[in-house]
Amino acid sequence: MQNDPLSLDEIVRRVNAKAAEYCALSDRIWAMPELAFEEHRSVVEHIAMLEREGFRITTNVGGIATAFVAEFGEGGPIIGILGEYDALPDLAQVSGATELSSSTARGPGHGCGHNLLGSGSALAAVALKDAIASEGIEGTVRFYGCPAEEAGGGKAFMARAGAFDDLDAALCWHPAVVNEVLTKSSNAAKWARFSFTGRAAHAAADPHLGRSALDAVELMNVGVNYMREHIPSNARVHYAIINAGGEFPNVVQAYAESSYSIRSPSVQDAERVFARVQKIAEGAALMTETSVKVQITGGYSNLLPNKALYDVMYENMRRVG
Repeated sequence: MQNDPLSLDEIVRRVNAKAAEYCALSDRIWAMPELAFEEHRSVVEHIAMLEREGFRITTNVGGIATAFVAEFGEGGPIIGILGEYDALPDLAQVSGATELSSSTARGPGHGCGHNLLGSGSALAAVALKDAIASEGIEGTVRFYGCPAEEAGGGKAFMARAGAFDDLDAALCWHPAVVNEVLTKSSNAAKWARFSFTGRAAHAAADPHLGRSALDAVELMNVGVNYMREHIPSNARVHYAIINAGGEFPNVVQAYAESSYSIRSPSVQDAERVFARVQKIAEGAALMTETSVKVQITGGYSNLLPNKALYDVMYENMRRVG
């Protein structure tokens, strides 16, 4: 027989009783920043915490080594809570420092708070698990360990594998400077790598025999920058040269690569902008007599807001204070 619902005060008390454990988890994840799809130690830490709480663990979700699901309970409703733990490149930091130290080595770091995101979501899942167990509530809570949110679209691959198909609701959060319920959408995004192949030659003796892949990368970037005037004002296009073709200027670069990120409020606009970027890449290859290979490295659709859920979330945040 199902008991009366837990009071909000009791739920808060239970969360606070375990808060120190999950703050310590956050600190450990901060100290071991791992990039997209490489979050192996972070996954081990999260799984260890959730296994101790009695969750059933499924690893390698969607064929991704750093994606997992932790589940507790039986039947419906099935509530998903999403957690992330990936870091960003070149954002290595010293904990507690307000300025970048010249002695800090370059490397990955948690510049977006995902050390908090995974641990906070895990504690939320544990609090719901405790309620299911102690009150005899029918239903299932799932914690989704989601890799590569910053770049790579880990959730998209998990969704393609059907990981979210039977959920009744999915909840997530992100660290910020205020506590709020986001009621708006977020941008769709698409990421791609453009790899140009040309022909090497001695840049002084036989430059006419070379076909510069680096020239193609640079011309592509120039073309994209001219395109900016003619795309929706709320679209965003960013790029980085990730392989400039070598360190020696006296050799015509036979291979060079750039990485592109396209964002827009709708997935349709993002696709349209990306199609134009791809044409510019093909034009750059044509101008330089090189070839280009396009590899889609990730993407997200725009978020579809759920008013019923965010109204409930706002009311409960207001009650907690």
